[in-house]
Amino acid sequence: MIVLSESPKQVNSSASAKENKLLTQTAQLLGYKVYYIPPNFEQCCTAENALYHIPQYARETAGIWIGYIPELERYEAIYNAALTKGIKLLNTLLQHQTAMEFDLFYPRLQDLTTEGIVIKSIDECVEAGKILGFPVFIKGAVQSRKIQGWKSCVANTQEELVKLKKWLLTLKYGARGRVIVRKLVNFRHQRLAPNGFPMGREFRVFIYDRQVLKYGYYWDRQDDLSKLAPQEEKEVLNLAVLASKRLGVPYVAIDIGQLDSGEWIVIETGDAQFAGISHIPVLELLYQLKNVTLGG
Repeated sequence: MIVLSESPKQVNSSASAKENKLLTQTAQLLGYKVYYIPPNFEQCCTAENALYHIPQYARETAGIWIGYIPELERYEAIYNAALTKGIKLLNTLLQHQTAMEFDLFYPRLQDLTTEGIVIKSIDECVEAGKILGFPVFIKGAVQSRKIQGWKSCVANTQEELVKLKKWLLTLKYGARGRVIVRKLVNFRHQRLAPNGFPMGREFRVFIYDRQVLKYGYYWDRQDDLSKLAPQEEKEVLNLAVLASKRLGVPYVAIDIGQLDSGEWIVIETGDAQFAGISHIPVLELLYQLKNVTLGG
């Protein structure tokens, strides 16, 4: 198993950078072959140059990418350059898109998640508000801005919706040219994040080829809601596997949350190569991934 890692030698203090370093070091410990690649094309210009130091593999070898969510064009370029070297990333371009972009995964999971509408214009904002009613949750096609608090994700009026839509479309990594408006639902929670965001009862499940590798509580620190009873665990994992089957994405992260009513739903999905690890034990995750992809 090959790893293409964007983890720099001098790691900054961001949570993502620390996770990338931990994932990379753990992969090395488990015997993955690691090659470091730059996080952009600013100096190397092309994907081929970014991978120039990687030898040609005679037999096609599975690979994963440890790094930051890339622009779509960058994913395609790195995927193709790696394939030329004999390294096949676990997710193709279309599979990466399907996991990451709401308007691709939503039609497959519509009955398992909350209602959502893709918008690009102010007129579409008006229509979305009428259909879903206020307040609404708003995010980019790929990412929300939960890290910046409740007001960066929730619009209570048409004016707030238009304002957030304009701001989100400036985020090329998180929006990819589209904004998603979703029906706001209440998740079971006990506490708020420092930025005021409700820390709902949410679990992230890592899956490869419809097999659960590991799962963990989504939020920092444990609380009374972070443990699952055996029946709850069964419900969460069964729902995650069902979602993964419908998506058809080999290596995927599925976020499952519990509503105040007690019902479990899919919150969103993502390419597991770029998903945060939350409380998931990294050593066990990468050990399991290596076993299932290489047959032990």
